Amino acid sequence: MKNRYPISISLILVIATFLSGCIKNDLPYPRLQQNITSLKAYGESRSALLDSASMIATVFLEEWVDIEKVIFDAFKVSEGGIAVPDLLEGTYDLSSPIVVNISLYQNYQWLIKAEQPIERYFTIEGQIGESVIDAVGKRIIVTMPETAKVSALKVTSMKLGPADITSYSPNLLSGPHDFSRPVRLDVECFGRTDEWTIYVELVQQTVSTDNVVGWSQVIWAYGSCEADAKGAFQYKRSTDSSWTDVEGKYVTQTGGHLECYIPHLEPLTEYVVRAVTDNETGNEVSVATQYTEDLPDASFDQWWLKDDKVWCPWDEGGTPYWDTGNTGAATLGQSNVVPTDHTVSGQGQAAELNTKFVGLFGIGKLAAGSIYTGSFKKIDGTNGILDFGRPFNVRPTRLKGYYQYKTADIDYVSSELSNLKGRPDSCHIYIALTDWAAPYEIRTNPKNQQLFNKDASYIIAYGEMIYSGTMDDYESFEIELEYRDKFKTPSYIQITCAASKYGDFFTGGSGAVLYVDEFSLDYDY
Repeated sequence: MKNRYPISISLILVIATFLSGCIKNDLPYPRLQQNITSLKAYGESRSALLDSASMIATVFLEEWVDIEKVIFDAFKVSEGGIAVPDLLEGTYDLSSPIVVNISLYQNYQWLIKAEQPIERYFTIEGQIGESVIDAVGKRIIVTMPETAKVSALKVTSMKLGPADITSYSPNLLSGPHDFSRPVRLDVECFGRTDEWTIYVELVQQTVSTDNVVGWSQVIWAYGSCEADAKGAFQYKRSTDSSWTDVEGKYVTQTGGHLECYIPHLEPLTEYVVRAVTDNETGNEVSVATQYTEDLPDASFDQWWLKDDKVWCPWDEGGTPYWDTGNTGAATLGQSNVVPTDHTVSGQGQAAELNTKFVGLFGIGKLAAGSIYTGSFKKIDGTNGILDFGRPFNVRPTRLKGYYQYKTADIDYVSSELSNLKGRPDSCHIYIALTDWAAPYEIRTNPKNQQLFNKDASYIIAYGEMIYSGTMDDYESFEIELEYRDKFKTPSYIQITCAASKYGDFFTGGSGAVLYVDEFSLDYDY
């Protein structure tokens, strides 16, 4: 008997083709956010910051770049997207933000803006404190003692625009000048001239305590005095009668500007600080130190196994503080961050972070073992979406702990990091204090990627350790936090440990292993 199935299948295909012409396609176009994936400006001081969540790209320019005529060396968008304008064509005025429209099915507007810090200073011989330089209002205010002869003051240094390409009229460095009235100064650069005004103010008191901030066990103080005087600071508990001199090694004086830090203090204590010179005592400023806060579960002793394959670094039923990428790794294999009894003390547990390929029959991707303060939100295909950060409002000075690392040659690389293949992998431990209003969403999917950026404006303090090699046993580490703003109060803390530094880009060496144990925070110097 002949096989009738081929005839039946052919008939079905003919009918389907006929019907397809009668069916209206009401399926909506897919919504694929279009992103800027690469951006580089000529004369940039550091890599551009691409924020796909807010669709804002920030370029950072050296001061010698004309911000009104910016040239871009590299500009790429999501595959298939069309950008208008194409930033590789022409020059752009970034003195104000510009908009780039990227379209694919829908339109997405990205804001392009520039930051260009310019070092500016202006000093007069014998002035008190630092000059106030208002770059927006084009004003300079210099404070002098009331005994100063304002009709013949000597300008000792001046820089109000990019070095070597800025000219000034009149030349105030040529000799004594009369500052009894506001002085006009024309500053010319890039063919444009700005008019600045210089004011001199006279004061009776020549020593001032200007700003004081209390951390948990450290106080930072700032003050002013005459540039040719020897400045210092004194402090005491508010309940004490006698003052203590701040050691000279903690005090820095630049002209008439004073600053110091006072270590080894008690938390939750009120102190009084004042700036002094040999001849005069400044005003007193009261300040209270903050509390200290420990890191929860920082010994990595608490674990439980979820669904028989996802290891979680907290007690079952407990409150998570740390999390891992195990939820994502376990979709294609097993957890790559696991508890281990290989610890510093020989007791309890530690965290073992493994970098390995996860998948079946060669289909999958590299999973770099990592543990971090935050939570794993959900899986996005074979990628992950995470929430970074835990609420934190005090100012530690360093992160301490123990680690052991075994490197492996990098055998999986992303296209942008292909040059790393074959090199030894590196582990990465970092700590950051941020001003986030909420946990920061991390997305590893290249289509809408958003990663942590240590150079971002949300960073208040940061410190990191990178190591490539193989260790025989645990070693201690200390990572000191570098504060970019000593006055701003943090809202979140982010600590991340990764067995592969470029694991976010699915780049690393399968077989690399990082052990971490017994973390803690210091609050003193």
